[in-house]
Amino acid sequence: MDPKSAGVLPGTLDLLILKAISLERLHGYGVLLRIRQISGEALDVPQGSLYPALNRLEHQGLIESEWGESENRRRAKYYRLTRAGRRRFQEDAAGWERLAAAMQAALSATPDEA
Repeated sequence: MDPKSAGVLPGTLDLLILKAISLERLHGYGVLLRIRQISGEALDVPQGSLYPALNRLEHQGLIESEWGESENRRRAKYYRLTRAGRRRFQEDAAGWERLAAAMQAALSATPDEA
């Protein structure tokens, strides 16, 4: 693992997958690459975590898949968000933004604010 990359925090993988797929229809490996790219190379998702998460999200009706051909002419399963997936992404993203703002406020507190 690259020293500047980090593992994904528990509870964030589904949100990251939904974000990546919200940008465009992607195959599994493309999801990994997109997460790495949109995180500024900071987040690295193991393939062993990604594919079970994709299956879980599809089973929950948040994403749907279809077979297609990848850039290197291989058969690949492509994923896209469903309406429910879009709603879930918006709700979860808003929750994480509130949490991040609260954490930032807590971490930047000074002794005179106590």
